[in-house]
Amino acid sequence: MLVAPTPENESARLATLRTLGILDTPAEERFDRLTRLARRLFDVPIALVSLIDENRQWFKSCAGLGVQETSRDISFCGHAILHDDVFVIPDARADMRFHDNPLVTGDPGIRFYAGQPLMVPNGSKLGTLCLIDTRPRELDGEERGLLRDLAHIAEKEIAAIELATVDELTLIANRRGFEALAQHALNVCTRLGRDASLLFFDLDDFKRINDTFGHAEGDRALVTFAAALRESLRDSDVIGRLGGDEFVALLTDAREDETRHALERLRAALAASNAVSARRYRIRFSVGQTQFDVGEHTSVIDLLAASDGKMYAHKAARKSDPAR
Repeated sequence: MLVAPTPENESARLATLRTLGILDTPAEERFDRLTRLARRLFDVPIALVSLIDENRQWFKSCAGLGVQETSRDISFCGHAILHDDVFVIPDARADMRFHDNPLVTGDPGIRFYAGQPLMVPNGSKLGTLCLIDTRPRELDGEERGLLRDLAHIAEKEIAAIELATVDELTLIANRRGFEALAQHALNVCTRLGRDASLLFFDLDDFKRINDTFGHAEGDRALVTFAAALRESLRDSDVIGRLGGDEFVALLTDAREDETRHALERLRAALAASNAVSARRYRIRFSVGQTQFDVGEHTSVIDLLAASDGKMYAHKAARKSDPAR
């Protein structure tokens, strides 16, 4: 059995998947309708909407299969997301990658597999719409096209979920997306005994930017700050826009000194942007930082509340002493 290689963009792919907040959610008719239709059109016993998590494949919809997930290392879909088009295994028993796979030698006795990767706008392939049969078979060109069409419908449904978790202006997580992803990251830190730090940002004089230069310029300032956050923080850190000019970041596996260095990088990035820009204003921020304490903070909401208060204290102190 050959375990599928990890995609090159795995960190971003997993971050996108978790931002959606779709894993471990109840069945939904919009996805179940697709897998039922796929079973009927292709005359297969099993059709799935499969999402590839870090160590498992989880089924958002599983028509004809009695389990909700399997280990990723034995998944066919883990191989499928490495491709751009339909991935077909005509007879798994005759394929060296799968002939001794437990899903082939045991239940559900896979012989035929066809999976079309499900891609979101940022290019991440989150999973597949796939067909499974217990007998060998092929897909002709027309059938491949039909599977692609059904997968595109699934992609549109996933995109609708993404719109509910991503800030349309800055293209980072909105409040809902941040809270879902940050809570997941915090749970991992708790389980592994790792440090974490939450930063709560508020742009200084943002109302003046809107009032003086217009809301379009205010939007550009928000986009610029979001880009500086992405540039300054690690791929594993969770960033979001809560609304207005309020931004947040959860730094995982980060002690206070590492968080301080991250803030220094952010200030340097903004200083460089301010220096080369023709803007008649500077983008600056106030920030509140809270180090995660498992005995004090039960959720990411607790961290947000604590950091929010510290941010306002920092903003008040800077008004009395602008050098701070």
